[in-house]
Amino acid sequence: MHRLFFALLLSVLCYTKISAQEWSDAEIRKANTAVNASYLTNEEKNVILLMNLIRLDGPRFYNTFLEDYINKYNDNVRQYRNYNQLKITRNNTYYTSLYKHLQGIKNLPMFYPDERLTALSRGHAVDLNRNNLDTHESSNGDKFSKRLSRYFPNKAMSENIDFGYSKSLDIVCHLLLDCGVPSLGHRFNILDQKYKLNTVGVSIQPHPSFNYCTVIDFVAQPFYTANSTN
Repeated sequence: MHRLFFALLLSVLCYTKISAQEWSDAEIRKANTAVNASYLTNEEKNVILLMNLIRLDGPRFYNTFLEDYINKYNDNVRQYRNYNQLKITRNNTYYTSLYKHLQGIKNLPMFYPDERLTALSRGHAVDLNRNNLDTHESSNGDKFSKRLSRYFPNKAMSENIDFGYSKSLDIVCHLLLDCGVPSLGHRFNILDQKYKLNTVGVSIQPHPSFNYCTVIDFVAQPFYTANSTN
């Protein structure tokens, strides 16, 4: 039964077999907190799965799935004349800083999906698509904290937005590297320990300027509340 479960999961993930085999059946199942969230697509579920694998073992994620992403990305941009500027090299400062940040990441609490939070993420992603925006502010001027506080008052919260990707591995690794973002805010949301963020909403939607946008909202809730939504 465990082998069948793992094989089915690998077929959904569509990542390289070598990297997937570096993770045990039990680890994948622990990280796959969104498996029964019917309101999420498979790619949205896998965004949560991958963020949880990072939190389970940061160095191992760095040497498996992140390496797959970088190799695939570099192969894809090889066709462009400015390949040398586009490629991610092993001395890229964002790549090397990520290595340092992931060294102490081990067995952090998992993220759990929430249907209400996902509805808020989806609403903002649809708004970005409809109005061709690329901001955390809604078209009516509301900041993300105002949107989320209507349903999650007095909670620590944050938001990641990714543009250009529709596949979970690309989305998560792009946010984790956070190239071009000096504050590394997207990275630190995924690796959060300070604010105890544990509840997430995810929505991947089309976008007129970037093809796709992904909104990931994070909220800190009592563990039993987050866990009860699955």
